Amino acid sequence: MSSSDTPKVIPAEEQRPRRFSLGILSDYGIIFASLTVFVILSILAPAFFSIRNMLNVLDQASQVGLVALGATVTIIGGGFDLSTGAIFAFSGAVAAFIARLGYPGLGLAMGILVGLALGLANGGLISALRVNSFVATLASGLTIRGFAFVLTAGLLIQIEDERFAFLGRGRFLQAKISVYFFAGFALLVWFLLSRTTFGRYVYAIGGNDEAARLSGVRVGLVRTMTFAISGLSGGIAGVIGASHIATGQANVGMGIELSAIAAVVIGGTSIMGGVGAVWRTLLGVLLLQLISNGMNIINVPPFYHLIVQGSVIMFAVAMDSIRHRGR
Repeated sequence: MSSSDTPKVIPAEEQRPRRFSLGILSDYGIIFASLTVFVILSILAPAFFSIRNMLNVLDQASQVGLVALGATVTIIGGGFDLSTGAIFAFSGAVAAFIARLGYPGLGLAMGILVGLALGLANGGLISALRVNSFVATLASGLTIRGFAFVLTAGLLIQIEDERFAFLGRGRFLQAKISVYFFAGFALLVWFLLSRTTFGRYVYAIGGNDEAARLSGVRVGLVRTMTFAISGLSGGIAGVIGASHIATGQANVGMGIELSAIAAVVIGGTSIMGGVGAVWRTLLGVLLLQLISNGMNIINVPPFYHLIVQGSVIMFAVAMDSIRHRGR
């Protein structure tokens, strides 16, 4: 056989740089993207890089960020929660309804507990019936939002008591109280996923729930708890949203669950389950908010925001697909 007929074999060493670069891009692309967007917007709009605007970005990101943190847990565990937008609305409506009776503090607390209870109900239903979480939470979300309309009678529940508005409008050291709730919940979710047996089980069932079950993991219980955390995040975000506008209403939070899932995926958490981290979600949320905030400052028409955000999400999904094909 002549040398021209000999198959050309590419040494493994020559293939590594390409695989390595793709791995770096899929694993740490969110860091590069966030830094790039931050630098570009700081150059284009000097007002962008200011303490006041950065605090404003964090405040604007807090509600979606809270929901995204809950979504991170469910997605890593191999599930989806499409009911958090409805939980957001119902929790805020419950808080406002009780506050209107003269108990603003109790209303805020009950709104959060209602979110936790609805998340537990979602998880219990999915685990007991072994139904697809996408379909189950889509259906439960419609039901929960229906109850929100019943509770409010389709009207706005306006609260004039300033104590009710403190959670959404109050400040401490220049930052909104909502920012501290966002940071505190992020630390809680990070601890649960990174430093507890529960967190290891979440990753295990997301990677392969049958293998986890054979290893002795109580898959149903763990999965139920992931949805409980998601419901809790929706409840906290909902009462903060209601407190911010001092109003409970049934039609708020529509689409917030999709924005949250988009932030999770953009951060690099795999929609296939079993892979992800809290820091990724935080960067995903901040990247989307930086883009929106920066484009507003430089007076870019709102419809371009959707084009840019959609492109970023598509790119993130493509990177996730490449990462899985490489395994």
